[in-house]
Amino acid sequence: MATTLVLMSDTHLPKRARDLPAQLWQAVDEADVVVHAGDWVDVATFDQLERRARRLIGVYGNNDGAALRERMPEVARFTLGGVRFAVVHETGASVGRDKRADARHPDTDVLVFGHSHIPWDSFAASGMRLLNPGSPTDRRRQPVCSYMTAVVDDGQLQDVTLVPVERSE
Repeated sequence: MATTLVLMSDTHLPKRARDLPAQLWQAVDEADVVVHAGDWVDVATFDQLERRARRLIGVYGNNDGAALRERMPEVARFTLGGVRFAVVHETGASVGRDKRADARHPDTDVLVFGHSHIPWDSFAASGMRLLNPGSPTDRRRQPVCSYMTAVVDDGQLQDVTLVPVERSE
């Protein structure tokens, strides 16, 4: 059976926006699993996602205070349909990221990370897929804000899609 995912990071609420975009909330409501790679900033966002998501997996980021750090780990590991995931906020500079990821996260098929607000989709030498969904609220140097969707089916991660956030939101 296929499992649908929404991947997000760096929501920075309420500093970068008052709320998540409506299209992202709709995706959260429809997904089987929601993954947040840190920099929530706001405990209320965590609480709201926890209530709405069927399953929420999250880590804290460098901008998350003690209240959030008490409620989630720095690194989260989980398996869906035979695919082994790890979630972290920071991975360091883009140069050498794949080698550092292989060293720090052995036995991982997919590493979800954030921090840079820059979408990323690559493979390490081990075959590990590295995914950064960008930010749905703070595009920084990117043309648009973003998040990702994906599907785990038949033991594989499939249909990874970078979703641009509509500017009207």
